[in-house]
Amino acid sequence: MTTRIKFLGMAGYDILGPNFHILIDPFITGNPVASMTLNDFKDLDAILVSHAAYDHMGDAPEIALRTGAPVVCGGDVKEVLLEYGVPESQVHATVWGIVVKIGNVVVRPVESHHWSQTRLKSGQYVSGVPMGFIVETEPEIRIYHTGDTAIFGDMNLIGQLYQPTIGLLGCNNGQELLSRAVTAGTLLNGEMSPEEAGIAADFLGLKVAVASHYLDLTNEIERTDVEKFLTAVKKYDRSGSRKAEYLEVGQTLVAEGDIYRKE
Repeated sequence: MTTRIKFLGMAGYDILGPNFHILIDPFITGNPVASMTLNDFKDLDAILVSHAAYDHMGDAPEIALRTGAPVVCGGDVKEVLLEYGVPESQVHATVWGIVVKIGNVVVRPVESHHWSQTRLKSGQYVSGVPMGFIVETEPEIRIYHTGDTAIFGDMNLIGQLYQPTIGLLGCNNGQELLSRAVTAGTLLNGEMSPEEAGIAADFLGLKVAVASHYLDLTNEIERTDVEKFLTAVKKYDRSGSRKAEYLEVGQTLVAEGDIYRKE
């Protein structure tokens, strides 16, 4: 059996398992290095949205309307989807610990140390609970998508209970998106620094730790953070066998049993 994990940029992934096809955090339209268009997404079994930030919720409403795929998300994201005209019967709002089955897809939401807030067309702000997701695409292939989160000690518990094998771990913030933000002061690192993401990989007991939450590896800051992540994964690896990987936007990590390759 084969699982294919295609990187869309930032925290977006198109995941094709033996029995289902899911999309996570589909940030396409505003993505300056997007390798796919909305028309490329067809026959989806589910769309997972970790939280309401524009670079995570992205084009989920449009893709949901276009494909009819069910959406698993938090309550604030649900409000946005309904506002766009997505039928309520197509949305399953959930939160940490409430495991959801959509067709053949079992989605386990887990804790995220972050925030989730967005603004409706009326101008009203809505807030919700951010989350990560663990999805088992086939026996012994369990993918943990962290969403946006700071490192936290109970990643050890997540590793113990659910034994994720592949982790998609944020270690950077896309520099072009940061340049659009209007804020006081200067952002020094994202939700997890490369060093923290390397420690998180060990907390979780991953077989493969994959760098995430970046856009363009020709950018010196993004490339350097990914390189630091690869080094940190090896530095904190108590198993002695953990693989550290990264993907260019548009590349795919292919998992076939214990064999992993990039295409």
